[in-house]
This record gives sequence, C-alpha cells and structure tokens, in this order.
Amino acid sequence: MRYYVIAGEASGDLHASNLIRELVNLDRDSVVRGFGGDLLERAGMQLVKHYREMAFMGFVPVLMNIRTIQRNMKICERDLVNFDPDVLILVDYPGFNLRMAEFAKSRGIRTYYYISPKIWAWKQKRIEKIRAFVDEMFTILPFETEFYNRHNYPVHYVGNPVLDALLAGPEKISFSQFCKENQLTEEPVIALLPGSRLQEIRSLLPRMLQAASAFETHQIIITAAPNIEEEVYTKLTEGYKATLVRGKTYEVLQQAEVAVLASGTVSLEAGIIGCPQIVGYRMAGGMLTEVLGHIIIKVKWASLVNLVLGREAVRELLQMRYSVENIRNELNRILNDGDYRDQITKSYEELRQKLGAPGASRKAAVLMIQKLHQKV
Repeated sequence: MRYYVIAGEASGDLHASNLIRELVNLDRDSVVRGFGGDLLERAGMQLVKHYREMAFMGFVPVLMNIRTIQRNMKICERDLVNFDPDVLILVDYPGFNLRMAEFAKSRGIRTYYYISPKIWAWKQKRIEKIRAFVDEMFTILPFETEFYNRHNYPVHYVGNPVLDALLAGPEKISFSQFCKENQLTEEPVIALLPGSRLQEIRSLLPRMLQAASAFETHQIIITAAPNIEEEVYTKLTEGYKATLVRGKTYEVLQQAEVAVLASGTVSLEAGIIGCPQIVGYRMAGGMLTEVLGHIIIKVKWASLVNLVLGREAVRELLQMRYSVENIRNELNRILNDGDYRDQITKSYEELRQKLGAPGASRKAAVLMIQKLHQKV
C-alpha cells in the first residue's frame, strides 16, 4: 500500500519513524512518502520537505511566517494528489494537518491521525473537523479516550510510543563512562532541554542558563535539537560554562540529577526515565499571551506527566512564572531537599503504571493495516 505521512516537528518525526518501520515490516509492498525529518527518511520514507522548514509555534511566529506556511500547504496538496496514497497518516501538528485532512477528504483519500492534536487543552472546537475529516484516530494518552468519548467520537488507544522509543534506545552506562565519552568533568549534571524550535530555544534557554549557573558544584549540559545549527547555541551560551550534547537526549536524562525542560513530549520521556524535572514555557507576547492563555487553554496543567497523573507531580513554570528566580528556587529544592525529590520519583512509578506496556508503534501499525483492508 501507499502511505503519505506528515510530521511537523522532532517528536513527531521520532514516533512516526517507529510507526513506519512497523508498517514496512508488516506490509512488504509499502511505499511511504511525506513531510518529516531525518528519522522518517532513515525508516524508508521518501522525504518531500523537512520539518525544520515548518516548525512555527505561537501567535507571533505563525503570523510572521504565514506565507511560508501557506506555501508549504500548497506543496503538500500537489504532492499528495500526485502520489495518490491509500491513506494519509497525520502526526499531531494540528494547524497544518487538519487543513491537509480536509483537503484529503475532498479528494477521497482516507485519513488516519496518529498522536492526537492536543484539542483537549485548547481549540476544542477542532473536534468538529476531526469528526468530519479524519476516518480513524489512534491515541497515545489514557485520558484522551475519555475526552473523545465525551464528544461521541470513538478512538483507538494504542499505548504510548515513548515507551517504545526508550526500549529501543541506549542502555544506561556508568556516570564515569558517560563523562568520558562526552569529554565532561565528573561533576553532577543539570540538564537543559529548551525544545526543538528556534523560537522556543531563544525564549527559554537564556533563563535556564542564568538560573542553572548559580549551582557552581554542577556542570550544565544542553541537549541540542537535530534541526538547529550549533551557532544558535553558541551565541546563546556566550559567557556561560555549558556543554552542548547532540543526539543523546535519553543518555543525558539518564545521568542528570535534574532537568529543566520545555513543555512537550520530553517531559514524559524524563518521567519514564526517572529524571526529576522542571517544566517551563514562555511564548512571545508577554502579559497578553498570559491572559489569552487563561481564556483559551482548557486544562489545568501543561506537562504530560501532570496531565496523565491528574495532579501537579512536577513543577510547571509557564509564561510570567517562567523567571530566573523561580527556576533557581525549584532547582535548589530538587537538588537539596531529599524528601521533595523522592516525592517526584515516586510519582514517576505511578506514571509508568498508567501508561501501560510498550508496543504502541506495532499495535498502531497492525490496526491501521486491518482498517485499510476492511475498506478495500
């Protein structure tokens, strides 16, 4: 069969690549094409456009790049028609992907959504578009099933692909070996993970660095996003003692005493690995964005750890609360209050139980092929 995939960011590229690998193993006659990144290309997808040309997030960046976004949509529409797939597989990235779902519907192309857009958090009216244009939804978070049930839209919960990615990832090595392999000292590690988009890195990293630099007995490691040039980090880290590590997010989280990270999939990854974390986010717009966020966003928490557990198990510092002082205070508490640290790690045990067993990628692939054959 012919599969067209659209993943618009790093985490989507990772999880979609695992899905495609399973689809290719199950369907030996498969041909895969689409928008994504290096991991999808290595999994066997014919790459039309890299997500580094698509990763715009927030009111201001989207407005500033609206012509690029519209141009990418037109390219995608033409390529989709020319490829004529058996199914379009969308991965999160709702602003772009729901437009493509509508277009595919108009052309009679079946559409599957793998990794639901976070409509339970904001823009819940998007359920109408999903109901109208998406044939099957494959979800990865337990609470999403309940959300969609409330809106009379049946979904397939397949488990969480982060578990698959971690299972396929590197085994934990000794701290000494980790330091040796990455030319580090053997001081304990504070990890900074400022996201995968240029806008969020520029917004989040300076405050992370300023807060973490107060802990002189620790070394700072920054994980670099695969699509961001090194010079971006070089400029932002000028004047700070910090080491940039690329392509080793899981290894860094395995070794760090604490991580300060951007809200997103990495929060869940840190929780499953067991690294105490501080979740931060700050979009352009200052107080205006803060006010609009309270009006628009419909969930109590931003972190996936907190959302799955239904409580604030890890501290969230969002918008105006994302300050150097608040980050530094939380770092101090995690590093120096043993009871508080234990409380976080015990919450992670509950998180793993709620997510269930690995195997999401294969389960989703099997279901997709079954559904496709039912429609043939």
